[in-house]
Amino acid sequence: MPATLPAAHEPAARAALLWWLAAATFLFHVLTARGYGYFRDELYYLACGRHLALGYVDHPPLIAWVARAVEATLGTSLFALRLLPALAAGATAWLTGAIAAEVGGRRFAQALAALSVALAPVLVSLFTYFSMNAFDLLLWALAWWLFARILRAGAGTSTRTWLALGAVLGLALETKIGVLSLGLGLLVSLIVCRRWQLLRTRGPWLAAAVAVLLFLPHIAWQVQHGWPTLEFMHNARVHKMQDVAPLDWLVGQLMQMGLLAAPVWLAGLVWLFRPDARAFRPLAVTFLVVAAVMLLGQGKGYYTAPAYLPLFAAGGVAIERARRAPRLVRTVLPALLIAGGLLALPLNKPLLPVETFLRYQAALGITPGTGGERHERGRLPQFFADMHGWPELAATVARVYHALPAAEQRVACIFTEDYGQAGAVDVLGRAHGLPAAMAGHNNYWLWGGHACSSEVVIVIGGERAQLEPIFERVELAATFECERALCMPYENHKPIWVGHHTRVPLATLWPGLKHYD
Repeated sequence: MPATLPAAHEPAARAALLWWLAAATFLFHVLTARGYGYFRDELYYLACGRHLALGYVDHPPLIAWVARAVEATLGTSLFALRLLPALAAGATAWLTGAIAAEVGGRRFAQALAALSVALAPVLVSLFTYFSMNAFDLLLWALAWWLFARILRAGAGTSTRTWLALGAVLGLALETKIGVLSLGLGLLVSLIVCRRWQLLRTRGPWLAAAVAVLLFLPHIAWQVQHGWPTLEFMHNARVHKMQDVAPLDWLVGQLMQMGLLAAPVWLAGLVWLFRPDARAFRPLAVTFLVVAAVMLLGQGKGYYTAPAYLPLFAAGGVAIERARRAPRLVRTVLPALLIAGGLLALPLNKPLLPVETFLRYQAALGITPGTGGERHERGRLPQFFADMHGWPELAATVARVYHALPAAEQRVACIFTEDYGQAGAVDVLGRAHGLPAAMAGHNNYWLWGGHACSSEVVIVIGGERAQLEPIFERVELAATFECERALCMPYENHKPIWVGHHTRVPLATLWPGLKHYD
């Protein structure tokens, strides 16, 4: 049976502190929204928003619908795109503090939990730009909070709370399918912790039914298109992702959540297995299930990040209640969290001028990473490198396009190597009057060749020897050079060709151009 639980309502001053921390988190992300420029995926999601569907090759549909709404109401500026992720950051910090309150935490516990989340290096990165990750984190936080409320109420939980949890999980599934691990963890935790009184009610089964019902449209889309996401995941695992040893994965978890924050979430994990936290033990078991799924599935390290939220909440409670923890610890620990967070901020969010960042990175002895993918390293970590070069690429392609005779411009098409290039042409090239881009990469392949006549095709990348068998005539029109080589090496030094008259119809070539990865 659970130990004595705190009153349902905290004093106003305690609630106010949590609101202030959430507001500060939101404002920080708003005020630093511009960064180095558009991130590759932001351009792709905007393009997906212009092709609304119930699914996409590499992600469920919710992010595309949000992108469409943002473009229709706020536009496509960096501020417009990154406003909602900033709101998600503040809301996630608040919800983590609210989880701490549900499991018995008072003012200190709530503040420490929110502060840990606001400063966690990987979360700072994920809330930096417009992507499904920001909304995924928010939905996980909401699901954890609802689950904590259910654990607190026990068999007396209202059906409405269970239905709300099901709706949140369903929306999360329409955001990112990794939340399947959370659903599995919740079920396993209730069984392992022997919460039969909950499983005997209709609540969890109604929640599961609601989640499945909300996910069904995407499943139908997958069936209709031959399960492209499974092909995408297989190809990415085999050809793109680096293999990570278990020990390296664990070290990566410590670093991405913040080394100085480890005592908080580790304290939370340990405390949840203590007798006085028995009521909330399923939170810890769920975390372990999610972590095991991510480790065995060789997912990117940050996929596990949303699972740490209840551990930060529980850690705040554990430290707040620790009788042997002197008052000094409660002062020093938040100070260390803030100091460590500030030290890591420039490594996880584009705050410094590039050359200053490079010196800072070198001073810390850090080698640029590739985000767990098999790519040649550049001057910048891949996360920062993918924010460089896109406006310049669109402008270079525009110069080639506008140099064509007027008759050729009317029939010209643009073919790109990947969705980053295609998104730059579609979103940033619109101001230059460019036609829509084509690509064989992920959902661009499904969108097809836009009824391209094949008379004139501007091609980004590739070699002359590859193109000459396809076109009757090929000309090198320009070469894209990324300023100061700051973009990823595979996006630099790109030849831009003009091909005249394909030797076979584009529709014949199209099936062989597909690459889901």
